[in-house]
Parts: sequence; structure tokens; C-alpha cells
Amino acid sequence: MITILGLGPGAVDDLSRRAWEIIQATPTLYLRTARHPCVADLPATCKVVSFDEVYQQFAQFDDVYAEIAARVIQVAREAGEIVYGVPGDPLVGEATVTRILERAREEAIQVEIVHGISFIEPCLSLLGIDALDGLQVLDALTVAEQYHPPLNPALPALLAQVYGPAVASNLKLTLMNQYDDEFPVTLVHAAGTAEAAVESVKLYEIDRSERIDVMTSLYIPVMDEMSSFESLQNIIAHLRSAEGCPWDREQTHKSLRPFLIEEAHETLEALDADDPQALYEEMGDLLLQILLHTQIAIDEGEFKMPDLLRHLNEKMIRRHPHVFGDIEATDDLGQLSRIWHEVKQAEKASDSEPIESILDGIPKGAPALFVAQRYSQRASKVGFDWHDVGGVEAKFREELAEVFEADSAEARVKEIGDLIFVLVNWLRWLGVDDPESLLRQTNAKFYRRFRHVERRAQAAGKPIAEFSLVELEVWWREAKRLTD
Repeated sequence: MITILGLGPGAVDDLSRRAWEIIQATPTLYLRTARHPCVADLPATCKVVSFDEVYQQFAQFDDVYAEIAARVIQVAREAGEIVYGVPGDPLVGEATVTRILERAREEAIQVEIVHGISFIEPCLSLLGIDALDGLQVLDALTVAEQYHPPLNPALPALLAQVYGPAVASNLKLTLMNQYDDEFPVTLVHAAGTAEAAVESVKLYEIDRSERIDVMTSLYIPVMDEMSSFESLQNIIAHLRSAEGCPWDREQTHKSLRPFLIEEAHETLEALDADDPQALYEEMGDLLLQILLHTQIAIDEGEFKMPDLLRHLNEKMIRRHPHVFGDIEATDDLGQLSRIWHEVKQAEKASDSEPIESILDGIPKGAPALFVAQRYSQRASKVGFDWHDVGGVEAKFREELAEVFEADSAEARVKEIGDLIFVLVNWLRWLGVDDPESLLRQTNAKFYRRFRHVERRAQAAGKPIAEFSLVELEVWWREAKRLTD
């Protein structure tokens, strides 16, 4: 028999009557930690044995919790029963308890949970908030180990166990991937004790507090309702509902296709302009298309957002075995590319559709320059390539000669197509992996120069078509000097 007691957040007065009666009746009380305000006021007849020394034996908290759970199970097995006390409530932020419950089920050991006041209730009182307003409760230690916080910024959050400055430092770095450095937050110290206090700080300051200890929590208020992915999903679902917008309800995957392409190109334009504000606006429009297609799929019973996210998460982990798997990490970009493509080919091999060519999988409807570059890149990976850049230069001259040797306009057009494909290969040899972007830059350059010519013609007071080519060429050369 294992009895697990919640000791509450602080003073012995906060113990439940049931917990107090059990403590009075037990000769030995085992504690996860003796660093708890109520321990000094426990009955003198009760021997206290803590597991504090376990914290000094292991570097990782997971190992600490596993060892304590193992010891509790061992005492229960040998002595027949054990009373084990933990701070707060046994089922709120107590990793040893979940491990004990799992082991006890496996070994058919009976467990009784005697609940106590958790750290949450006194924190709510100090902060003056209601937990039912969407409060997210997480372990600060878990969040601090991640690279992006698993939090909805449109809802408040309470992070427990901000044990010290080191934890707070790692925690703020994770949170800063979503919240501004100066986002206002609140440190809650010793909630439920006479020393309870709240400390309002900026996010970047949380590891500078001199009051951080084992009973410190961090409260993160709502950023704003419009800041979350979930809010956007709700808006799109509303628009597609019977109470929503007739236009949005009428859309299909096919009808939205032109908008997806348009928004993708506008995003590329923002990238080329190196304009961060335009970029996040255009990426938002692109994300809107993804969410609209997803909501249509939900309405049609095709798939839901978790399906999309699960597939993407699993794929990213699977394709980075050097990060998430057992392959040794490397900085060799060539090796990383090979790993990526090997995993990708293995994925395709497991699909129902057989792979007929290494060129399969490249979307044929993508921009032609993109497809040409990907085809030549794939072919080069299996040795179908020139030995050096001189080979592709010679091929260019050969194709150029065939253009002029063509005996008809139709034949000449085909030869020019071959010449363009060789040019894409030549660019690959010169290190240009995105000829589409290169041509967009060239287009932008032409636009700037031609606009200069148009302005000069406008300043001269005549339509541009009334000027001779010689006159326009003067302004064009002028534009080349001024705009590049």
C-alpha cells in the first residue's frame, strides 16, 4: 500500500484533515523534499525521511524523479506500506507521483491519493485571476528545454518550478522565440506562505531576480487575442460556417488555386525587396491560403489540421536523423544533403506508388526555371554531369551554334529552349541554386532602368513612343549608371 499525501503550498494549517490524521498515525513519513514550510510543524512522533540527497546524485531531474519513485516502490514492497508526502497536490507538477502510479499499476500495488492545495490556488489569489479564463499550466523545466514555447499567446500561462537563475535564463530564451524581450511578466514567489510575493518584471529580467528559489513560478499574461494560430483557425472556420461569409463558403481547393500561386509570388517579391514588414504581411496571406484549404478539407471530411501538423512534424524529425536520431552530427553540407535525400527516397519507396525516376517528385507545374534546375541537380547526383565547368561552357557554345544553324523559326525556337536548359546548368556550376530568383532580380533591374527612361520622356513633354531608339538608348545608358 502506498499513500501519497499532498502537503499543500506552505503552512501546516493548509493541510487537509485527512492528511493530518494520516501523518499523526504513521511512524515514518517519507518526503520528496524536506525543504517545505510545513515540515517544521509536523508531529514530533512522526519520523521524517527525505529524499533530498538524491538531488545531489544525478545531473538530470528525470533521473532524480525515477530514483525517488524506485525507492518508494522498494519501501512499499519490503515494508508492506509507505506514506509519501509531496509539496502541493500529488497530481499537480509532481513527476515522482506519475512514475510511482505507473510502477504501482505494473506491480499491482494499491495507491491512495490524499489531495492537497496545489501551488496554483495561492498563485491565482496573488495574481487576482481565474483559472477558467484559459490558464495554461506547465512545468518551467520542460519549457526551458525547448526551443519554442508550447503556449498559445492568446491565453495566460503559469509556469511552475522556476528553481533558480539558470532555469530562468534558459526559460526566457525559449519564451523570447514568441514573446518580445520587454513583454511584462510576473514572478510569483513562495505562494501559499507568509513570505509570498509577486514581482513584476520584463521578460528579459526574470533571471536577474534575487528572490528566485524552488517555490518561484512565472505568470505570463495574454499577449492579445489576435496573436495566436488557434485564433486564426477559429476565424477561418467561422468564415466557412453557415454564419460566415458566402464567398468563403463557396470556395473549393480548385477555385483557390490561383490565389495560392499569387500569394506565393507576392511573398517572393517581398523576399527580393528585403522588406521584413512586407514579408510578414505576405507570409500571412500565404498562410491564409493554407488555412482555407485545410478548413475546406475539414468540411469535406478529408483531413484536419492535426493530420497536417503531425505529418510535417514527423517528416522533419525523420529527415534530420543527425539532429533527432542516432546519426553523428556533422557540418558537412554535402553529407547533410545526401542524408536528406536518402531518407526522402526511403519514404518514397515505402509509398504505394513505385518510383520510376530520380526526377519524380519535382512538381511539373512549378516555374520552368525551377524545374530545370532541380532536374539538372538530381541528374548530377548520380554522375550525369560534366567533369568541370569547361564542359558546360563548351556545351553552351555548341547549343548556341545550333540556334543559328536552325533552318526554320520553329527549329530555332526549340534550339533556344535547349540553350536555356544549358544556361540553367551553367548557373548551377557557378553556384546559383535558384535561377528563378536571379531572373526576378534581372527583371527588377530592367524595371528600374526602364522607369528612368519613362521619367525622362515624361520630363521632355512627349509620349515615349515618339522618341527615336537612339534617344531612348541615351537615357537607358544613363539609367545603367544611376540605378545600379
